[in-house]
Amino acid sequence: MRIHVVQPGESAWTIANEYGVNVQIIIDVNGLADLPYLIPGQALVIPTGESTEFGTIEVNAYINPVSEQVDRDRVDEVGEYLTYISPFSYQVNEDASLTELRDNIVLETADEYGIAPLMVITNFRDGNFDAQLVHEILDSTTLQDTLFENILEVLESKNYYGLNIDFERIPPEDRELYNEFLRRVVNALNPEGYSVSTALAPMPYDITVGEWHGAHDYRAHGEIVDFVVLMTYEYGWSGGAPMAVAPINEVRKVLDYATSVMPADKIMMGIPLYGYDWTLPYDPEGEWARAISPQQALQIAAQYGVTIQYDDIAQSPYFYYSTNGEEHEVWFEDARSIRAKLLLADEYGIRGVSYWVLGNDFPQNWVVLDDMFNIEKLR
Repeated sequence: MRIHVVQPGESAWTIANEYGVNVQIIIDVNGLADLPYLIPGQALVIPTGESTEFGTIEVNAYINPVSEQVDRDRVDEVGEYLTYISPFSYQVNEDASLTELRDNIVLETADEYGIAPLMVITNFRDGNFDAQLVHEILDSTTLQDTLFENILEVLESKNYYGLNIDFERIPPEDRELYNEFLRRVVNALNPEGYSVSTALAPMPYDITVGEWHGAHDYRAHGEIVDFVVLMTYEYGWSGGAPMAVAPINEVRKVLDYATSVMPADKIMMGIPLYGYDWTLPYDPEGEWARAISPQQALQIAAQYGVTIQYDDIAQSPYFYYSTNGEEHEVWFEDARSIRAKLLLADEYGIRGVSYWVLGNDFPQNWVVLDDMFNIEKLR
């Protein structure tokens, strides 16, 4: 596999001739059928028949169940590339019961590909992660015992492989309560044969304050749970200023810290399958950015005839366009940025990578992933 950056005047036909590759293969692996023409600065994956294999890793992807057909199609598209799939999510209620989740089709289709499903629990309520709700759970062993029973019932009845805990906005003063909760849930689930993992906010050092970071104790999680998912994205986010969603220089800082306090083979690095389209000038009180897939980003660039640029520090593509008298700035992922992130996974010797979220069209990602690594299958 090679990556070719499109120059002005080039076409899929001329590029195919340059590399001696069938033009239809280039069209298919890069999703070019959805684009009216190639875009200067666009990165294309060129299959060469030569694999650059970096070994074996585990790959997780979160998925929001939508409907039977959509769920089946989304798993079918990427099933061969996944170790785990994580339907999002079972929400914990204040009495330690769990909301229902229509995950049956996801689980059924995942089984056809030998994917190990992870049951995700969250403290999500009324549109956001709820600090008071999670505090009440962490502060009561009685509620925890009920919660563990309810979790085990779902794990057993739906043949889940393990549990993934995504508790966010935990009051920082509850850090030790959260650590003790993790010890108790591991003691409850590991003897029954279930793995336990957590999702952690990205931190370049041990941040002990703030609702998003303060209660996430990297060292303790590395000691207690089976593995962690580092949410190394949302640097550029819908309510913030335009920038790369997962700038590699910032991701590297998180991996530097994480690998200094926990085993590398317990770390899954988060990768976004999306980008954002900001209206300029950025106003903190103004309209939030629109989330888009990498393929949508290319369609926008083609529609407005703009050139895609690449930030060498963030290792991320971006471009500007104008419509209806408004300026826009778009940051997204492409084959180059994904390869750079996957090279980090190899460099740090970590367990694997975790994608948020399936349903965003990005065919190049899976081609690059498959070319670089063997994917571990646990079932």
